[in-house]
This record gives sequence, structure tokens and C-alpha cells, in this order.
Amino acid sequence: MKRLIEHEGREHKLEMKSSKAIRVSFFIGISILLVSIGAGAQKDPGPRPGAPGAGGPYLNLTADELSFFSHAFLRFARPISVSGTIEKGRGLGPTFNGNDCAMCHAQPTAGGSSPGLIAPDEPHPNPQVALATLDGATNSIPSFITLRSPVLVARFVRKVDGSLDGDVHAMYTIAGRSDAKGCNLKPPDFARQIADNNIVFRIPTPLFGLGLVENTTDETLLANLSSTAAARLKLGIGGTFNISQNDGSITRFGWKAQNKSLLIAGAEAAIVEEGVSNELFPNERDAAPGCLLNATPEDSSNILNPDAQSPNFGSSAGTVSEMSSDVVNFAAFVRLLAPPKPAPSTPSSQNGAALFERVGCGLCHSPALQSAASKYSSLNKVLYYPYSDFALHHMGPGLADGIYQGAAGADQFRTAPLWGIGKRLFFLHDGRASDLLQAIEDHSSSRAQTEDCRAQKENQPPKLDCSSEADTVIRDFRMLKPAQVQDILNFLRSL
Repeated sequence: MKRLIEHEGREHKLEMKSSKAIRVSFFIGISILLVSIGAGAQKDPGPRPGAPGAGGPYLNLTADELSFFSHAFLRFARPISVSGTIEKGRGLGPTFNGNDCAMCHAQPTAGGSSPGLIAPDEPHPNPQVALATLDGATNSIPSFITLRSPVLVARFVRKVDGSLDGDVHAMYTIAGRSDAKGCNLKPPDFARQIADNNIVFRIPTPLFGLGLVENTTDETLLANLSSTAAARLKLGIGGTFNISQNDGSITRFGWKAQNKSLLIAGAEAAIVEEGVSNELFPNERDAAPGCLLNATPEDSSNILNPDAQSPNFGSSAGTVSEMSSDVVNFAAFVRLLAPPKPAPSTPSSQNGAALFERVGCGLCHSPALQSAASKYSSLNKVLYYPYSDFALHHMGPGLADGIYQGAAGADQFRTAPLWGIGKRLFFLHDGRASDLLQAIEDHSSSRAQTEDCRAQKENQPPKLDCSSEADTVIRDFRMLKPAQVQDILNFLRSL
């Protein structure tokens, strides 16, 4: 680089007398070069190395609560087979995306988000690849599932008749498995859906600290959103909550805040992702002749069932975990799962935190909330730091997935909590980014996307905004100096 500059400097001196324009263009060119060099210094430091800093229970649980957590974790991490004759858990299929909860919620440890080969230590390939043929299954692996891809769930935007779909379409079936004789169910034609541009994806959401979120009142969430109303208005940021159509309360779990509680979220995951019918969702999905091999619900309370799923359970009495269904155990594990522990602050991360607030990121990623009174002392009136307002925001055509869930429209997503992001491998709802800087940039819609959306407005799905609420914030972010951007990246990786 030094030689290049010296060479160009000599050329400049030779022509200085004959052309002032060349002199000006030279200095402009060198300035652009130096700016480019400086901009290149911004870099996502990557997943924080070392201990997971997450995955354990609250430290002040009682002995009984800790026992419940520990036994619930075993149920969360237990693989399932069709009727419990191979893996101990039962109820797999007829269609499924995974065969245990911890398979998908694995990074940096059980309760996290998608694992992946880009982890800095002990990398794990996408487990959905091996799952395709486990125990004799005859599934083909969809093109979007690779060893290096994140764990994915597929949804179709529209049905064959053109009406809205939005449902999860599981990628595998139990056909061919040694414990599913007689089932010949085929998975969807994913290649056709890809060709028709009718498929979108989701990755697993992290579960750490969600007991605190569940125990936060609607009034607290509403007051938090109201407190930033004036500042959000100046930056063109909206915000609304997804609402339960049953009781009118705020729903807060899932990429579009579509689920009300941890129990509902766990039960939905059981039926949709594993195919396990349960007491909240008692009917099989994708039922097909020859593929219904168990009485339903496949997962239920064990109080009167001597053939309980727990190997130590054989009477009408037992621990809370033994007498409870799997989905109750799933919810208990998540409810008592402590928030991720941030890294010690540094001057860079402290400056990054201040800049994060200054450019407006904290207007959606609210740093702190307080939980309500709780029967669990660990969740009782706790000030916690999720970096989310748990509200829905329009993210524009760049991130829109065309999926409607409750009050959430085609491009609306719940503000993703940022605690634990220091250990994450994949970002955004579909895992499209593995670099934090790219994930930040993807929050805004490009001019071309906005103009194309407006030109095609009559053909766009309803409730789709042609610009992202984050556009102004990202514009201000881009105006920061490279060192300031680096400080924000360092701050995020400290969470």
C-alpha cells in the first residue's frame, strides 16, 4: 500500500503543473481509499468463546424447585420414537422436524437457538440431516437443509388455491421407520415450493430467561412502550402488541409473539415440530391411514397411568415431574431457566451501549423490564435485561415473510430479545445472517425494495409496509465512525 501511494504521489507531482483537476481527483481518490480501509476495520468479533454462560437454573431455587427443573430438563432433552420402542419418549410423527427439544435449542447449550458448524468450539452440524434416515426412515433431505445450515422450519405462504397458508409444513415423515410399519406418508414437494417462491423459514428462538417474560404484566409492557412513544415518533418507529383472541391479553412468545404462555408454546412445538399430540393439542396433524399408531393424546398427565413415560413411575403417586405431561415439563424447564450471563464490560462495550441508545436501537430493544410478583422467588419482582419491548414492528419488504399470526402481519415481527446474542450463531427470523453487522443492515429496506414494493402495492399482501420502521435508525447507524460501529458490535457480543 505504501508503494502504491508513493507511486501515485510521483505521478501526481509530474502532472501538477498541467492540471489542477487531476490534483483534486488524486486527493479525493486517496481519501476514498483511506475511508474504505477504515470502514473495513468494522468486524463482528463472532460468538463469544468460553463457557456457555447460560443453560442452568436460577441459583436461588428451593430444593424442590431445583429437583423439578432437573427432571424437567431430562424430559426436554429426551429423544422420542413413534411408540417408545426405540427412543424412550413416544409420539413421533406422522410428520416432524425434530425428535427432541434440545436438538434444535442447542447453542450454546440446551435452551438456546440453532447449533451450527460455525461455532468457535465443539461445532455441531445441523442435526436435521442425520434425522432424515434415522431408524430406517426413507426421507430425502430438502435442499435447504445442509450440515452447515441452521435448524429450519418451513412455512408455505399460500395454498394451492391462492389463499393464505402460513402453517408449518414438516419436512420429514415416519414412513420407512422400523417402528412405523404400514405408514407410506410422503413429505411435501419442497422443490416445487421453492420454484414457486412460496416457502419461508424460521429458526428456533432462544428460551433463556423466558420465565421472567411470562411473569411480566401487560401493564408493564404497555407502560414501557408508551414511555418511548415521542422518541419513536420522531424516528418513524411504530409498535403494537399481538393480542390473544381468547382473553385480550398480550401474547409474547415466538417470532411474531403468537403464543401466550410457555405451556402453550411448548405444547404447540410438541404437536407441530415433533408430531406429538398432547392435552392442549389432542388431535394428530397430517393424519394418514397407516400412520396413526398410538392412542391420543400421546402425551398426557400420568397421575392415573401406571405405564408412565418415566422409567421410575409405576403407581398413582410420584414427583411433580413424573405425574406431569411432557409439555408441562417443557414449560417448567423453560420457566426456571435463568437468563444468559453477560460478559464483563469493557470501555469498548460501555461506549457501544451508549451508542446503541443514541442511534435509537434501544427504542425497540428496551434494555430493562420488571417482572411481577411470583410464587417462584427467582421470578418475583425482578429487574431483568432482555433488550426487547416484545412488541410487533413493521420490518418492511426486505424481511417480510408473508406470514400472518394473530395481529402480526406480513412484515411484522416481535422485537427479538438480545440477551445471549453474544453466543448466537445465526440471526433474524430465518437465520439468513451469521454476521451481526449484516443482521443490523438487514433491519432496513433498500431503496430498490421500497420502490418496487410501492410500484406493486396492489399486488402486495395486506398489512405490508413498504419500508422498515428501522430505516432511520439504520441510516444514523451508518453515519457512525468505524470505531463506533465496532464498539456497538463489541457491546452486542458482550450480552
